[in-house]
Amino acid sequence: MNLPPSPPTLPILGHLHLLKEPFNRSLFALSQKHGPIFSLRLGSHLAVVASSLSVVEECLTKNDVVFANRPYFWVGKYIGYNYTTVGSSPYGDHWRNLRRICKLEIFSANRLNSSSSIRRDEIKNLLRKLYYSLSDDNFVKVELTPLLSKLAFNITMRMIAGKQHKPKAAKLHDLLQELLKLGVSPNVGDFFPFLQWADFFGYKKKVVKLTREIDGLLQGLVDEHRRNKDGFEEEDTVISHLLRLQESEARYYTDEIIKGIVQVIYEIISKSYI
Repeated sequence: MNLPPSPPTLPILGHLHLLKEPFNRSLFALSQKHGPIFSLRLGSHLAVVASSLSVVEECLTKNDVVFANRPYFWVGKYIGYNYTTVGSSPYGDHWRNLRRICKLEIFSANRLNSSSSIRRDEIKNLLRKLYYSLSDDNFVKVELTPLLSKLAFNITMRMIAGKQHKPKAAKLHDLLQELLKLGVSPNVGDFFPFLQWADFFGYKKKVVKLTREIDGLLQGLVDEHRRNKDGFEEEDTVISHLLRLQESEARYYTDEIIKGIVQVIYEIISKSYI
């Protein structure tokens, strides 16, 4: 195999010892030494790093199918509903169908336009909260990051599950934040498959526990929409829309697929504020 240049490797570890947080700076420093495209051996995995705009464009346009696949990391089995979500599924028919669902049914212009009243309502609530936080016309220090995080999450929650589920949003938000922090943490077994059986620092136990709690909350939302079909259809939530599609195309819209889509939307919002 004709690979791009790479730094000297260590036995077993490969180049893992060269990656220090923040990783983007470590990779930038390596690109200064080895050029805009270089290869790294991360345990048992081979990675190619592209830091040139022209190289990245070539990878993502001319050769997008070649680079479309994803490694089967352990965490995808639980966070990704056994590798069936759009973020964890390997490239193929299933992934293309998920992409079609997200493009046409979730992120379409009509769907986003229909939620404009929700965005207006939540922004008004935020402005009202900021107004009442002032005391005696004095300047008050305001931390905007948590407020904007909650704003984005409340908008998403209402779009997906309806207004009456706001009390559940805080718990789901906290669980997803914790899960995402665990999900981006390196798992030794992903780099060294012969250590996959080991649970270092209780990582796997924590992930399994969190995913079960999150799955319970999401399944509860799906079941409640199914029981109160007429009420939620008036709000035209994402879940009610997907359940309507489930009636005609049950194969493509299983509960697991619906929960996976909902979780991915929440993760996109949550990742913006970690």
